[in-house]
Amino acid sequence: MGVTRTPRGRWIEEGLRMLASGGPEAVRIEPLAQILGVTKGGFYGYFRNRDALLAEILDTWERETTEALIEQVETAGGDGRAKLDRLFTLVASGEGPMTGTAADLAIREWARRDEQVARQLERVDNRRMDYLRALFREFCADDEDVEVRSLLVFSLRIGSPLIAAGHGNRSRKDVLELTRQWLLR
Repeated sequence: MGVTRTPRGRWIEEGLRMLASGGPEAVRIEPLAQILGVTKGGFYGYFRNRDALLAEILDTWERETTEALIEQVETAGGDGRAKLDRLFTLVASGEGPMTGTAADLAIREWARRDEQVARQLERVDNRRMDYLRALFREFCADDEDVEVRSLLVFSLRIGSPLIAAGHGNRSRKDVLELTRQWLLR
């Protein structure tokens, strides 16, 4: 009977959870192995060292939160408004480690201290903004309008969870829905 190995993806997924909750310093091999219920020896079957795991986490985060998300939106088709509506729905429903805001925020904080992470984050942000611009251009003729809407969407995605302000008799969810409707008009 052979030994069952923990899949590589599980190491990356749990590593991303650790990153999201405590930054890159929280991603440690031994605690990660304990969470997965395995010995740390299995880690070295997939990764040279902790830095290799961190690089894989970043690459996976980039792929899942940007390229895979864009592909999912594009596959369903439709015009720019329909694609933006789908994108907003997918992002709003994302509670997993790849789509949640916590990972984005942890990576942004990490990028403040690590030039290589900052370059990767810049690439991701530019790709996301370029995609938003392309979708808004389908129904907004004014380039300034396109840029403002794209930045508002992007800023809301990153910053909304950090805002503690209330909205009177409206919930945050209600205000975000109103914002969605305004952006898609």
